Amino acid sequence: MSKYDALWDHVQKNEKGSFQLSFEEIEKIAGIPIDHSFLKYKKELTEYGWQVGKISMKGQTVFFHEIC
Repeated sequence: MSKYDALWDHVQKNEKGSFQLSFEEIEKIAGIPIDHSFLKYKKELTEYGWQVGKISMKGQTVFFHEIC
């Protein structure tokens, strides 16, 4: 079980294609603050048919893309 399972479930159930979430939205969905470990855990998302795209530190957003 991953500390980001709630986020991965949310992403999988979301709209198709690609979308972005703010760090604040991610923290609300996951129930934990986003931290540097997110870079390690993001690889788990491929098991759900999605991948993490661009992570903007300046804009504090993360782009998610569905794997075709």
